[in-house]
Amino acid sequence: MNEEEAELLPPYLRPYPPAGAPLGTLSYNRRSKCWVVKGDPSVTEVCKRLFPGSAGSRRGEARFTAHRRAVGDLCWLMMRFPLEIKASDRALWEKAVTGAREYAVRQAKMATMPVRMTPPDGAFLGTLRPFQEEGLSYLCSHDRCLLADEMGLGKTVQALAFLSSTGSLPALVIPPAHLTRNWQEETLRFLRVDGKAPRVHTIRGLKPYDLPEADVYIMHYLLLRGWKSVLPTLPFRSVIFDEIQELRHAGTEKYSAASLLSESCERVIGLSGTPIYNRGGEIWNVINILDYHFLGDWESFSREWCSGYGNQLVLKPDLLGAYLRREGLMLRRTKQEVLRELPPKRRLVQELDWNDKVYAQLMAPVMRDVLRWEQDDQLSAQERAMLEESISQHARQATGVAKAPYVCQFVRALLDSGEKVLLFAHHHQVMDIYKQELKAFSPGFITGRETTLAKMNAVDRFQSGRTDVLCISLRAASGLNLQRATCVVFGELDWSPAVHSQAEDRAHRMGQEDSLLCYYLVAPQGSDAVMQEALGLKVSQFVGLMGDAPQSPEQAEQFANQARRHVERIVAQMGDNSGSPINA
Repeated sequence: MNEEEAELLPPYLRPYPPAGAPLGTLSYNRRSKCWVVKGDPSVTEVCKRLFPGSAGSRRGEARFTAHRRAVGDLCWLMMRFPLEIKASDRALWEKAVTGAREYAVRQAKMATMPVRMTPPDGAFLGTLRPFQEEGLSYLCSHDRCLLADEMGLGKTVQALAFLSSTGSLPALVIPPAHLTRNWQEETLRFLRVDGKAPRVHTIRGLKPYDLPEADVYIMHYLLLRGWKSVLPTLPFRSVIFDEIQELRHAGTEKYSAASLLSESCERVIGLSGTPIYNRGGEIWNVINILDYHFLGDWESFSREWCSGYGNQLVLKPDLLGAYLRREGLMLRRTKQEVLRELPPKRRLVQELDWNDKVYAQLMAPVMRDVLRWEQDDQLSAQERAMLEESISQHARQATGVAKAPYVCQFVRALLDSGEKVLLFAHHHQVMDIYKQELKAFSPGFITGRETTLAKMNAVDRFQSGRTDVLCISLRAASGLNLQRATCVVFGELDWSPAVHSQAEDRAHRMGQEDSLLCYYLVAPQGSDAVMQEALGLKVSQFVGLMGDAPQSPEQAEQFANQARRHVERIVAQMGDNSGSPINA
């Protein structure tokens, strides 16, 4: 620590001579990971009165968590009540004090950090909005923190800008299983290392193996338990826990592995759009992953912040949120706060995982038609067109079914964040999966199978707040006014951009004062790849308005030919998968 940094230290963290004879002892309890003060009642009474979190169960003893802030409190206490450090713990104490000083200096330097930052040229391909530049500055000035922006404000982009700005590579990103592919695509799109696309490796399987060299590794939460003993030994400089509310429950192998991993990394970032700090046990567990015992131990936290010892409910969540922001551990912006910086509609194309086995099973019955289309030269133009349409429809349905469970995982995350969702799809079989997977949210349905009265009831339930998710057929939404929606999700695609635009406008109407978030959820294969190409969508990026202009005759003819190109692509894919032409 240089002289300039030493000047930033508060007086109680600066070196000082002993104030007199020791009035007690200080030792480290390795099992409980805490510092223990032992002395006569005049010392321990002061500890417990000034620092309620230090209250121990024994007379003449007070315990302080090993957090940097608690170590600073102990230094302040020892200016008035000198304590003798146990000989075997002196080196550990010096290390703890050094950590407390470095923490205090970083907190002091925060005031001098620029309010906004931009990533270095050549290391990040993208342009941040002003509020995202503020988020980048925040992440760069805090080694361990939670970025809790509302969904749709670009937490992933800000995290990647953080990696490009700090160079904290290799990095490990841990998202939910259905978002691993999206992280891979976003990393390749935005991040650059030495002017080149980064090396990205997605870790697969519970059994550890020798990892290839890479700049960014991606592993979903369900694999953590298998890699528990290995991850802390790997040279990750930073870890990003996406949707960190996945770790809100302690006592699991997943949580234990995440905790050990966090301790081994220099920088730890949590991302979550879900306001989880209204339940004490959940936010306490999450913060422990980011910064162990920042909120003290569970007993003291629940006693001071919750409605009673061991109770889960935080009495004043707004005060807890303000405290976390004030202490530099959490940054949260809502859409309303940054609304001026957002366009009326925000379109995001997000690639999800899918079940390729389910897709293959559903496509098996149509193989005979594909072979017939490929080999039968006697088909008339009308017969060929009808066959093309049948094969294309079958492939679209198979794609929708194969990704439907992952679409529902994504929608559940939106609903848990308080969003009001319109979920669009095309096929009845897909809608039936949505009904089963989302039944806990009591969704409404407008699919063309309902009576007029049932349709009106579904709209009323959504608009009145009795349900926060309404599932609608892509071509059955005309005339609906659903301004209460904050998100539009497309679980399936249509060939026509105008259909999507009209579906979006069910929510984006007079009375909708928010910036509407429109998610296009696509699978990596199947019909989605062909339809994305037809619609001009690029995976995982903001796209311009689609279908807002009247459809030209040329466009109408182009859409009519999509089924033929779709079947041609299916034939090519099947030939690639078999390693030989389909008619060989």
